[in-house]
Amino acid sequence: MKVHLFRHGIAIDRNDPASPPDEDRFLTPKGITKTEAAARGLRALGIKPGIILTSPLLRAVQTAEIACNALGYPVKKLRHTDALKSEAKPAQLFDELAKIKSDEVICVGHAPNLDEVIAYAIGSHSAVTSLKKAGFASLEIADSPRPRGSIVAIYTPKALRLLGE
Repeated sequence: MKVHLFRHGIAIDRNDPASPPDEDRFLTPKGITKTEAAARGLRALGIKPGIILTSPLLRAVQTAEIACNALGYPVKKLRHTDALKSEAKPAQLFDELAKIKSDEVICVGHAPNLDEVIAYAIGSHSAVTSLKKAGFASLEIADSPRPRGSIVAIYTPKALRLLGE
């Protein structure tokens, strides 16, 4: 299974006096523009998910919707999962992925969770990546008693934006 991890775009700073509660923090106008450009990079890479999973937090949902629009995936088919919240354990996501009948999945979430998912997949006890906002990583996951994977690619947001031009 190809598992693509897409970190949410730039959101309103949690320390901003105008910031809503964490679950309602939203992408800024700059965040939307940069995430749209990064999502065009996903399209240029030929990403064709059978399913898109997203954290239920607003900034991740907005990012997932942007990815849907760029990839021609129906927004109404987005699946929300707590396994992509920042505090979730990586095993939660792999338990959910085991139930999915798709060869290609995009997971939209947060730091540090996505970096922990990568570490868990490759058998590392600590993070080996640090995805930036609207950054992207692709993993190839093999089924076994415990999922094992390899990192196929990691793209910075800037690299994705350049690919999408």
